[in-house]
Amino acid sequence: MRSTAISISASSHAHGGWWGGRGSFVNSSNGRNNSNNYLGVISAALVFFLVSFLLLGSIGCFYARLMLTPNVHTNLPVKGCREDNEGSWAIGVFYGDSPFSLKPIEDMNIHSDKSAAWPVANPVLTCASASQAGFPSNFVADPFLYVKEDALYLFFETKNPITMQGDIGVAKSVDKGVTWEQLGIALDKDWHLSYPYVFEYNGNIYMLPEGSDKGELNLYRAVDFPTKWVQEKVLMKKPIIDPSIISHDGKYWLFGSDHSGIGAQNNGQLEIWYSTSPLGPWRPHTKNPIYNTGPSRGARSGGRPFMYDGNIYRVGQDCGDTYGRTVRIFKIENLTTHEFKEVEVPFGIQESIKGINAWNGARSHHFDVKRLGSGEWIAFLDGDRVHSGDATHRFALGFASVVGVAVMLIFLGVLLGAVKCVVPLTRHSHMGKKSDSFSTCEEESKDPFSMKFWFFCYQLNRLGSFLHAKIKPSTCPGVLVLALTFLTAAALACLGVTHIYGGSGAQEPYPMNDHYSQFTLLTMTYDARMWNLKMYIKHYSRCASVREIVVVWNKGKPPLVGDFDSAVPVRIRVEEKNSLNNRFKADPLIKTRAILELDDDIMMTCDDVERGFLVWRQHPERIVGYYPRLVNGDPLEYRAERHARKHNGYNMILTGAAFLDAEMAFKRYWSMEALPGREMVDLFFNCEDVLLNYLYANMSSSPSTVEYVKPAWAVDMSKFSGVAISGNTQAHYHVRSKCLRKFSEIYGSITNRKSKFGSRKDGWDV
Repeated sequence: MRSTAISISASSHAHGGWWGGRGSFVNSSNGRNNSNNYLGVISAALVFFLVSFLLLGSIGCFYARLMLTPNVHTNLPVKGCREDNEGSWAIGVFYGDSPFSLKPIEDMNIHSDKSAAWPVANPVLTCASASQAGFPSNFVADPFLYVKEDALYLFFETKNPITMQGDIGVAKSVDKGVTWEQLGIALDKDWHLSYPYVFEYNGNIYMLPEGSDKGELNLYRAVDFPTKWVQEKVLMKKPIIDPSIISHDGKYWLFGSDHSGIGAQNNGQLEIWYSTSPLGPWRPHTKNPIYNTGPSRGARSGGRPFMYDGNIYRVGQDCGDTYGRTVRIFKIENLTTHEFKEVEVPFGIQESIKGINAWNGARSHHFDVKRLGSGEWIAFLDGDRVHSGDATHRFALGFASVVGVAVMLIFLGVLLGAVKCVVPLTRHSHMGKKSDSFSTCEEESKDPFSMKFWFFCYQLNRLGSFLHAKIKPSTCPGVLVLALTFLTAAALACLGVTHIYGGSGAQEPYPMNDHYSQFTLLTMTYDARMWNLKMYIKHYSRCASVREIVVVWNKGKPPLVGDFDSAVPVRIRVEEKNSLNNRFKADPLIKTRAILELDDDIMMTCDDVERGFLVWRQHPERIVGYYPRLVNGDPLEYRAERHARKHNGYNMILTGAAFLDAEMAFKRYWSMEALPGREMVDLFFNCEDVLLNYLYANMSSSPSTVEYVKPAWAVDMSKFSGVAISGNTQAHYHVRSKCLRKFSEIYGSITNRKSKFGSRKDGWDV
């Protein structure tokens, strides 16, 4: 059979188009002209695609640098926290007076000076905490608590990034779950392990993990608790999923799922077995399967059954929208060898509405609660910020975007006359000798797929010629079509970069010494800026570390809290006097030590906010912010950031976007020493941020009292609303220059406290 070829032509006209190549093939006996045309055609097409690739690639790189969030786990000492299609599970701790009145650790206002966490916030166990301890992990999930004396031991599934299977990890806490010491891998087998249900019986400690890949339910006994275990026996020759045991009415009851049976519904099946001993033998409940229905029923176990007020409660997981969507609690009203009845009761823990930025924003599927000797209840809940299969889903979208870019480029090339799909003349009977025509037809009749393929190419050729003839690049409609096509290709390129290289898209918080924390966002505004404020609250309330938003209302009728779309509590603090000094007024209702003073017309990414928060936790005695200024010269003059860049240094951070220690900042600002400065602020209705910088410098022996963090981007939204407080830049700078000179006289100079750009190892201050 003859060889076939598809060629890319540089023009749709006989003498060349936009690229100047030859578009038609001249039939010759030796084929030399055809070969020359092929070379010219391919060269022109390659130039077009190369230029397009470089241009769109540059756009994609610029977009990635500007918009994509860096991986917060890049500095791990071992390879852990890799992207995993099963998710990025983490574990949080909760406290309460009952299993149905639990609050997360951040609401308990527990502090840790070592990690500058005021307060400590969930999650308390992550893939990073395990990996940093030398045990690589992609995620941690399925927590089970075992209490021994005054220590808490938490067993959990940890996904090994090398073997890509689950092992059983264990961590220890001696401060009621605030800090954890990773003890290592408690159980590692050749098959996947999860759901490490740990219990005590007759003086021995047992573990009953799920190992359904093995096809049997194995019981292990601790020989050197908590890290050495031996197999005690095989309880069942069944691949039981999520097994849990509870004692009731003189018997032991085992809840689990067996998906190996014919007709068993995945994640919607529940069976019960009973025995006089947790070591067996186990007999099936007469009504097995108890459930065999849809995955949203909550049939699959989601944690240890527990007793409260004389009642048994079963924990189930709702897998309706995705695997492990949420936890559901059921009160068991009747449990005998012949009967089973349960009713659902409300789950006391509220779901996060911060979405992908929250550690449990997408799903939670395992809950373990236990009463401590003090009478307090402690619970552990795992959570994930993405749905199951998120990595595959994103890759599919990214691949589809790349295909879309290719289609747009071909379409663009056709319109410009740079690309044309043609079929070599030797493949058509009317283009060659008559004898060749009969031979070709005979061969193609034996290969109908080949005939359809060449007919498809022929139709593409006609379509390209039709489009090029109808849409003239030299006309206004043609230019518009070209522009829209290119913009579509650019948008698809950015979309492809986002899905392939952008990770889950979450803007995660940055831990310090394995602890997360939270801060209060504080802004000052008035009635004319409601448009800014609504957008501001909706955006920043979704940032992971924001606990509360406090709005200092200086003028006009205050809004209602219900007017805002917020994922965190919003508090409106109405002031009697319209004064910029109100920004730093002491507020006993603020529960966090860190506050972010952020003007309501500044928009930046949550990642920029989280990076600034981490830097503040490293230097809580400093003003950490995003707008640097350099105060120098004689006389002192207030200048923009470019002046600081020109002299490669800064000694002031504007507090319109800065992290502060609330207690320290408010105390200094309202001290007697600051009274003359506050009076100037009221006089000029300006300079409150300048004053605070002078107060920090005056009351500190440290050579530096400010720290700069460069945002990926920051937008001044007042430019769009026309309600900027400092709209006249020249007049604004003139007033501030007066403040600099006066404050220098009162509090001393800050010109000798210069910090250089680029002094941080992480490069966040370049």
